[in-house]
Amino acid sequence: MYDINKITDPSFIKNLSIQEMQVLCDDVRTFLIDSLSQTGGHVSSNLGVVELTVAMHKVFNTPEDKFIWDVGHQVYTHKILTGRAQRFNTLRQYKGLSGFPKREESPHDCWETGHASTSISAAVGMAYARDLKKENYHVVAVIGDGSLTGGMAYEALNHIGHTNRRLIVIINDNEMSISQNVGALHNIFGNLRTNASYLKTKHRVKRLLKNSVVLKRLMSRAKVRVKRFVIGESLFDAMGFKYLGPIDGHNLEELIKNLNVAKTVDKPVIIHVKTKKGKGYTYAEQDKQGIWHGVGKFNKETGAICAVRDQERISWSQHICNILIELSKHDSRVAVITPAMINGSALNDYQKLYPDRLIDVGIAEEHAVTMAGGMATQGMKPFVSIYSTFFKRAFDQVHHDIARQKLNVVFGVDRAGIVGADGETHQGIYDIPMLRPVPNLVMMMPKDAKEAGDLMYTAYQIEGPVVIRYPRGEVLKVDVNYESLQCVRVGSWSTLKAGGDAYIISMGPILDEFVGLAQQLDDELGMKVGVINARFIKPLDTKLLDELALKKVPLIVYEESAVIGGLGTAILEYYNQTKQEVDVRRLGIPDLYVQHGSVKEILEELHLSLQDVKQEIKQVINK
Repeated sequence: MYDINKITDPSFIKNLSIQEMQVLCDDVRTFLIDSLSQTGGHVSSNLGVVELTVAMHKVFNTPEDKFIWDVGHQVYTHKILTGRAQRFNTLRQYKGLSGFPKREESPHDCWETGHASTSISAAVGMAYARDLKKENYHVVAVIGDGSLTGGMAYEALNHIGHTNRRLIVIINDNEMSISQNVGALHNIFGNLRTNASYLKTKHRVKRLLKNSVVLKRLMSRAKVRVKRFVIGESLFDAMGFKYLGPIDGHNLEELIKNLNVAKTVDKPVIIHVKTKKGKGYTYAEQDKQGIWHGVGKFNKETGAICAVRDQERISWSQHICNILIELSKHDSRVAVITPAMINGSALNDYQKLYPDRLIDVGIAEEHAVTMAGGMATQGMKPFVSIYSTFFKRAFDQVHHDIARQKLNVVFGVDRAGIVGADGETHQGIYDIPMLRPVPNLVMMMPKDAKEAGDLMYTAYQIEGPVVIRYPRGEVLKVDVNYESLQCVRVGSWSTLKAGGDAYIISMGPILDEFVGLAQQLDDELGMKVGVINARFIKPLDTKLLDELALKKVPLIVYEESAVIGGLGTAILEYYNQTKQEVDVRRLGIPDLYVQHGSVKEILEELHLSLQDVKQEIKQVINK
């Protein structure tokens, strides 16, 4: 038994036997289950790489050698082995341990990740830097087979494969990203790992050669030729890599042997490791939908998630799915595209009802967007469901392929705003400033479930691309009825509460809280504060803005988004263009990366809480 909390660095692993290392792996796994049941976090991915991580630290020497973890959500064992176990009770909490690699946390974290398919490019850069500086260390990228559906990974593989630079790429093949993997590349891995002829021959030869050193040497030389004869040359061989595998990712002896071989090769090496996502925890092992990819607190004995959902509310993602189902009932042209986020974007019900119209393209946001454009040219009505943070990856496709051609593709931008525990790589705060300059594009955000249905219905009546943003939280459950859906005039805002002293302009679910705040200010201080629902971020309701300008009262523009280039900036630009003098105060996220923590904690730190808005209103009115 190991006291996990007393581990300070991974050097002790060098002196452990295989049996001792297995005990360490078991103890780490127990620690992870115990700890994550209290904090929540990425369960399945981390349980799946315990042996692989321990073996890597056995063979290599960080921080001299460099480990780059693709996406980075699978680094918990690495964090434990590099002395951070004592902080696991703060995991993904405000001011606590990050759920991803973090350079400021440890010198053992040499690269920060959060999005998929970036690790090999970073590793290539480090390999070039090492060689140009005449240094000598190993660079190891760990990437899941799911992340290999992203094109950036292949750009890097294509580049490095012909250079003969020393670089090791470990493919963590667990047959899943968040949900189950899709695509031809996934099938290639299936062929590599399951070819019965090769594996059967391999095991038979191993038994025959068990006690013959001479024959082992002879057969080792013939192994590559036999492998290619039986299953053909792999994609990676053809790209110039030395290919090792497939290897049992839970067999320490096999892992260590192949990692040591990779260290001696003077060219790029692919190590294909087969792992079991959720290894050692039955509930996570049996999960095929991705439920245990990232969870809140849970009962480790029963697997029950501790969070109790209000039966009167559903997630915004689920509500958008319900609207899509209703639209699809009445229009066979509606189809949904997702980049590997069926479960994350709550599209499971849609998939059950319309399996042919739910298209999962893998972790390939750029492809998803341009593919949707192709469908739109042929009269289809595609809906691309995509997280705000991942939407940034497809900007050129939105601009060049969709908006320029005025194609009616609807983008459902999920997780818009502060997302909380996943931190700076996942905050949905840049889509507004990113997309505002794009011509022909309409951008909107509903305040409630009813308005979401109306805006979704409206989106398919518009010529050109439409973005509909919605947050991570929950919304009051309402039945979606096609007959009750109404078209909303594009660019129109609504006045939720009239005012005479100041106006709050904002969008999304927080508007209900602003109406309550305005009423409170009226009751307590007699301040007449109006509230405007800016449901269209682009185009602006210029008629209403002109009316507000005539009132000669301050306007407080609040947005849970980057303030630079946001809604407030758009309003200032309009007033400047029309030469109207209006006191516009912008409240939004300043020019910084927003760390992890609860939404409430983050908004308080950024001075964007309701109390902060209240103080701002009192100051501008009493000025």
